[in-house]
Amino acid sequence: MPWTKVFIEKDETNILQSEGLRVLSFRNALKEAQAQILTKYPEAFLMGEGVDDVGGIFGTTLGLVDQFGKERVMDIPLAENGMTGIAIGAAAAGMKPIFIHQRSDFLPMCFDQIVNHAAKLHYMTGGQVHVPLVIRNIIGRGFGSAAQHSQGLHGIFLHIPGIKIIMPSTPYDVKGLLIAAIEDENPILFVEHRWIYDYMGFVPEEMYSIPIGQGIIRRNGKDITIVALSHMVYESMKAAILLEKEGIDVEVIDPRTVKPMDEELIFQSVSKTGRLIVADVACKTGGIGAEVICKMIERNINLFKVPPVRINFPDTPTPSSPVLEDAYYPTVSHLVRAVKSMV
Repeated sequence: MPWTKVFIEKDETNILQSEGLRVLSFRNALKEAQAQILTKYPEAFLMGEGVDDVGGIFGTTLGLVDQFGKERVMDIPLAENGMTGIAIGAAAAGMKPIFIHQRSDFLPMCFDQIVNHAAKLHYMTGGQVHVPLVIRNIIGRGFGSAAQHSQGLHGIFLHIPGIKIIMPSTPYDVKGLLIAAIEDENPILFVEHRWIYDYMGFVPEEMYSIPIGQGIIRRNGKDITIVALSHMVYESMKAAILLEKEGIDVEVIDPRTVKPMDEELIFQSVSKTGRLIVADVACKTGGIGAEVICKMIERNINLFKVPPVRINFPDTPTPSSPVLEDAYYPTVSHLVRAVKSMV
């Protein structure tokens, strides 16, 4: 599907609507997916701190408690580790819980439950137990949210066997991938960037799913490949448009899921361009960028015309000052400079 059909700015919704296409924001596509899941699967339920309050987890669960009741849209206490254990037990017993964390920063409190129980029960029981648990966790900079409320910790879980990691970037994808996640029998970390909640795009009304592990080429190009995750897909597309005016043709790949990863799609792109940038929404060391580059080198050590580059947060805690935030977070300008240095 063309990028223009997937994402548009708020004030351009009339373009798609004039073509008879249905337009939703990322947050409303996510909310619709949850409503359809709760309707189709009586064993599904939502749990999380604030799922039923007036904010509704940045609007993504707003009104669902009125539609499905408190037994299926459940507020929980500030006890992330214990509640994760309850969610794992419910999943192992045949339920389909969606556990929502308003901040990725507090996933470490649940680390033992996720790593040593959710991820391993299927293996340790010889395949007799499945844990169909979806853990929605929200990342992204705030307005002075600082070091304990702005982290992207998804790279940590890349190391853990038994967990799948999904990072949708568009309204179309967030609905299709959440439905695919709830239909999967494995624990899934579902990573959402709050800066893209307002972005608009084409979203069908019916239920549909997107295969887990299948990436997509957002823009075809021949000079350089950018593998972009989550919010960085948008920054990469903006960079590609700017660089096109200077005669540089950028290919943008959105993996959509990083575990499993569509390694073949990335390899075919880099085989064509010979240049690779990986743009993530987390710190650099030990992250997804390192894994992508390593996978490419393992397949063909002579693949690159120039050394690959990672665009990430610095390896420092997130600052609170707006001035320091502007310096800390990578944007389209970082991507443009990196591309120019490589081409």
